[in-house]
Amino acid sequence: MPSVTVTSPLPDLLAPGLDVVFCGINPGMRAAASGHHFMGRSNRFWKTVHLSGFTPDLIDPLDDCRILDHRCGLTTVVERPTARADELLRDEFIRSAETLRKKMEKLKPKCLAFLGKPAYQAIAGQPKVDWGKQPEKFGGAMVWLLPNPSGLNRGFSQDMLVQAYRELREELAKTGPQVSCVIA
Repeated sequence: MPSVTVTSPLPDLLAPGLDVVFCGINPGMRAAASGHHFMGRSNRFWKTVHLSGFTPDLIDPLDDCRILDHRCGLTTVVERPTARADELLRDEFIRSAETLRKKMEKLKPKCLAFLGKPAYQAIAGQPKVDWGKQPEKFGGAMVWLLPNPSGLNRGFSQDMLVQAYRELREELAKTGPQVSCVIA
Protein backbone atom coordinates (compact mmCIF):
# COMPACT_ATOMS: atom_id res chain seq x y z
CA MET A 1 0.00 0.00 0.00
CA PRO A 2 1.43 3.44 -0.91
CA SER A 3 2.39 5.87 1.82
CA VAL A 4 -0.34 8.37 2.71
CA THR A 5 0.34 11.87 3.99
CA VAL A 6 -2.42 13.40 6.07
CA THR A 7 -2.43 17.16 6.59
CA SER A 8 -5.59 17.51 8.67
CA PRO A 9 -7.65 15.27 10.91
CA LEU A 10 -10.88 13.69 9.76
CA PRO A 11 -13.69 16.24 10.20
CA ASP A 12 -16.49 15.48 12.64
CA LEU A 13 -20.00 15.07 11.27
CA LEU A 14 -22.01 16.54 14.15
CA ALA A 15 -25.07 18.68 14.80
CA PRO A 16 -27.00 19.71 17.91
CA GLY A 17 -29.50 17.27 19.43
CA LEU A 18 -28.64 14.09 17.51
CA ASP A 19 -29.99 10.76 18.68
CA VAL A 20 -26.56 9.14 18.60
CA VAL A 21 -22.96 10.07 17.92
CA PHE A 22 -20.95 7.07 16.78
CA CYS A 23 -17.46 7.59 18.18
CA GLY A 24 -14.63 5.74 16.48
CA ILE A 25 -11.31 5.17 18.18
CA ASN A 26 -9.38 7.27 15.63
CA PRO A 27 -9.30 7.74 11.86
CA GLY A 28 -7.80 5.06 9.68
CA MET A 29 -5.21 6.25 7.17
CA ARG A 30 -7.55 5.91 4.19
CA ALA A 31 -10.37 7.78 5.97
CA ALA A 32 -8.05 10.60 7.03
CA ALA A 33 -6.53 10.93 3.56
CA SER A 34 -9.96 11.03 1.88
CA GLY A 35 -11.70 13.13 4.53
CA HIS A 36 -14.49 10.56 4.77
CA HIS A 37 -15.36 8.29 7.69
CA PHE A 38 -15.01 4.49 7.54
CA MET A 39 -13.37 4.40 4.09
CA GLY A 40 -11.41 1.19 4.58
CA ARG A 41 -12.42 -1.57 2.16
CA SER A 42 -12.94 -4.04 4.98
CA ASN A 43 -14.76 -1.67 7.34
CA ARG A 44 -18.31 -2.82 8.05
CA PHE A 45 -19.70 0.36 9.63
CA TRP A 46 -21.93 1.56 6.78
CA LYS A 47 -23.42 -1.88 6.15
CA THR A 48 -23.98 -2.37 9.89
CA VAL A 49 -25.78 0.94 10.49
CA HIS A 50 -27.98 0.23 7.50
CA LEU A 51 -28.83 -3.38 8.40
CA SER A 52 -29.48 -2.43 12.04
CA GLY A 53 -32.03 0.20 10.99
CA PHE A 54 -30.24 3.49 11.54
CA THR A 55 -30.37 4.33 7.81
CA PRO A 56 -32.97 3.31 5.20
CA ASP A 57 -30.32 2.71 2.56
CA LEU A 58 -26.63 1.88 2.44
CA ILE A 59 -24.60 5.10 2.58
CA ASP A 60 -21.44 5.28 0.49
CA PRO A 61 -18.49 6.51 2.57
CA LEU A 62 -18.02 9.36 0.06
CA ASP A 63 -21.51 10.54 1.08
CA ASP A 64 -20.84 10.12 4.82
CA CYS A 65 -22.43 13.50 5.61
CA ARG A 66 -25.82 11.92 4.79
CA ILE A 67 -25.68 10.18 8.18
CA LEU A 68 -26.76 13.50 9.71
CA ASP A 69 -30.09 13.17 7.83
CA HIS A 70 -30.80 10.18 10.08
CA ARG A 71 -30.10 11.97 13.38
CA CYS A 72 -26.72 10.23 13.70
CA GLY A 73 -23.28 11.82 13.89
CA LEU A 74 -19.67 10.73 13.62
CA THR A 75 -16.56 11.64 15.57
CA THR A 76 -13.40 10.00 16.90
CA VAL A 77 -11.83 9.98 20.34
CA VAL A 78 -8.30 10.62 19.04
CA GLU A 79 -7.71 12.73 15.94
CA ARG A 80 -4.36 11.15 15.01
CA PRO A 81 -4.76 8.69 12.11
CA THR A 82 -3.10 5.29 12.29
CA ALA A 83 -3.14 2.12 10.22
CA ARG A 84 -4.32 0.17 13.29
CA ALA A 85 -6.06 1.38 16.43
CA ASP A 86 -3.65 -0.62 18.59
CA GLU A 87 -0.93 1.88 17.57
CA LEU A 88 -2.49 4.42 19.94
CA LEU A 89 -1.30 4.92 23.48
CA ARG A 90 -3.64 4.88 26.48
CA ASP A 91 -2.51 8.43 27.30
CA GLU A 92 -3.79 9.64 23.93
CA PHE A 93 -7.31 8.57 24.90
CA ILE A 94 -7.03 10.30 28.26
CA ARG A 95 -5.65 13.52 26.72
CA SER A 96 -8.47 13.56 24.13
CA ALA A 97 -11.28 12.96 26.63
CA GLU A 98 -11.86 16.60 27.60
CA THR A 99 -12.25 17.72 23.98
CA LEU A 100 -14.75 14.94 23.37
CA ARG A 101 -16.62 15.78 26.59
CA LYS A 102 -16.93 19.46 25.57
CA LYS A 103 -18.32 18.46 22.15
CA MET A 104 -20.99 16.33 23.81
CA GLU A 105 -21.87 19.03 26.35
CA LYS A 106 -22.25 21.60 23.57
CA LEU A 107 -24.20 19.44 21.08
CA LYS A 108 -26.28 17.42 23.59
CA PRO A 109 -26.82 14.13 21.74
CA LYS A 110 -28.96 11.50 23.45
CA CYS A 111 -26.20 8.90 23.19
CA LEU A 112 -22.47 8.65 22.63
CA ALA A 113 -21.72 5.20 21.20
CA PHE A 114 -18.05 4.24 21.50
CA LEU A 115 -17.02 1.79 18.76
CA GLY A 116 -14.86 -0.61 20.72
CA LYS A 117 -13.84 -0.74 24.37
CA PRO A 118 -10.24 0.58 24.62
CA ALA A 119 -10.96 4.31 24.43
CA TYR A 120 -13.83 4.20 26.91
CA GLN A 121 -11.89 1.96 29.30
CA ALA A 122 -9.02 4.45 29.35
CA ILE A 123 -11.28 7.51 29.69
CA ALA A 124 -13.44 5.96 32.41
CA GLY A 125 -10.46 4.40 34.20
CA GLN A 126 -12.18 1.02 34.15
CA PRO A 127 -10.12 -1.97 33.02
CA LYS A 128 -13.25 -4.11 32.58
CA VAL A 129 -16.50 -2.95 30.96
CA ASP A 130 -19.38 -4.77 29.32
CA TRP A 131 -20.92 -4.14 25.92
CA GLY A 132 -24.07 -2.04 25.78
CA LYS A 133 -25.35 0.75 28.01
CA GLN A 134 -22.94 2.07 30.64
CA PRO A 135 -24.01 3.29 34.09
CA GLU A 136 -22.39 6.74 33.76
CA LYS A 137 -23.09 9.50 31.28
CA PHE A 138 -20.34 11.28 29.37
CA GLY A 139 -20.74 14.98 28.65
CA GLY A 140 -24.43 14.59 29.50
CA ALA A 141 -25.01 11.80 26.96
CA MET A 142 -25.93 8.20 27.64
CA VAL A 143 -22.90 5.99 26.88
CA TRP A 144 -23.19 2.78 24.88
CA LEU A 145 -20.34 0.45 23.91
CA LEU A 146 -20.58 -1.19 20.50
CA PRO A 147 -18.15 -3.59 18.83
CA ASN A 148 -15.74 -1.92 16.46
CA PRO A 149 -16.84 -2.52 12.84
CA SER A 150 -13.28 -2.64 11.53
CA GLY A 151 -12.49 -5.59 9.33
CA LEU A 152 -9.57 -6.22 11.70
CA ASN A 153 -12.10 -7.06 14.44
CA ARG A 154 -12.56 -10.73 13.67
CA GLY A 155 -14.29 -11.42 17.00
CA PHE A 156 -17.63 -10.17 15.65
CA SER A 157 -19.37 -11.41 12.51
CA GLN A 158 -21.51 -9.04 10.45
CA ASP A 159 -24.64 -10.56 12.02
CA MET A 160 -23.26 -10.01 15.52
CA LEU A 161 -22.45 -6.39 14.72
CA VAL A 162 -25.94 -5.80 13.35
CA GLN A 163 -27.53 -7.30 16.46
CA ALA A 164 -25.43 -5.14 18.81
CA TYR A 165 -26.19 -1.95 16.88
CA ARG A 166 -29.88 -2.88 16.62
CA GLU A 167 -30.06 -3.13 20.43
CA LEU A 168 -28.89 0.48 20.65
CA ARG A 169 -31.41 1.59 18.02
CA GLU A 170 -34.20 -0.16 19.93
CA GLU A 171 -33.12 1.48 23.20
CA LEU A 172 -33.10 4.90 21.54
CA ALA A 173 -36.56 4.28 20.11
CA LYS A 174 -37.87 3.85 23.69
CA THR A 175 -36.64 7.28 24.72
CA GLY A 176 -39.16 9.31 22.76
CA PRO A 177 -40.26 10.75 19.46
CA GLN A 178 -36.94 12.44 18.66
CA VAL A 179 -35.67 9.14 17.21
CA SER A 180 -36.16 8.82 13.47
CA CYS A 181 -34.61 5.40 13.05
CA VAL A 182 -35.79 2.97 10.42
CA ILE A 183 -37.13 -0.47 11.30
CA ALA A 184 -35.14 -3.00 9.27
